[in-house]
Amino acid sequence: MKDPKLFLRLLVILILWLGVTPSHVIAQLDTTHRIIKTWDVIPSASLAAAALITQGKIGRKVHDYTYQQYPHFNSNFDDYLTVAPGVVSLGLAASGVKGKHKLGDQLLLAIISNVFAQVITQSMKRIIKYERPNAVDNHSFPSSHATTAFVNATLLQEEYGQRSALYTIGGYGVASTVGAMRMAKNEHWMADVLMGAGVGIAATKAVYISYPWLQKTVRKIRTKKQH
Repeated sequence: MKDPKLFLRLLVILILWLGVTPSHVIAQLDTTHRIIKTWDVIPSASLAAAALITQGKIGRKVHDYTYQQYPHFNSNFDDYLTVAPGVVSLGLAASGVKGKHKLGDQLLLAIISNVFAQVITQSMKRIIKYERPNAVDNHSFPSSHATTAFVNATLLQEEYGQRSALYTIGGYGVASTVGAMRMAKNEHWMADVLMGAGVGIAATKAVYISYPWLQKTVRKIRTKKQH
């Protein structure tokens, strides 16, 4: 990595993200009744680590090759694909296909997950201030499109992945396509997409793990008001 200050900033964010947040979640285990599995952590941690590794020479080589192959690529389809897996999940719930949660809960989980993930992503963009490959602005890292796409892919996986692996494969396949399109459009570096994907998955997993605790807290507040 050419900029050591950038690496340090990324490292600090990675430590806070993967260290402080999970410890808070673990503290809620008695109330959430969900055991944090290795698979809840490995994908997002691996993607974040890969983003740090590819930030710099590797990412620039990938960018140069991609730009040579698709110099005139331009499409707005990625704007719609970001929410496609989430729409499928809500559509299945609305049509009566049973997931982990009912339609109302799924909608609430989708809203909270997307807002939470974007707060993280937009904060990182403004802290790091990394220039886009097309030099339009310095809000390249991480990709908010990738964040949204992987939030919605994780929503689909959480709700219907146990019914069929095709939901998981399809959701993450669509999200990966979004990431590839952002790179082909010269909007993002490879590291931007990888970190965006990691943030999206981690934020959604954290929301799902914490949701039973949130429900219990809301019920307690309502009970107190009634009395």
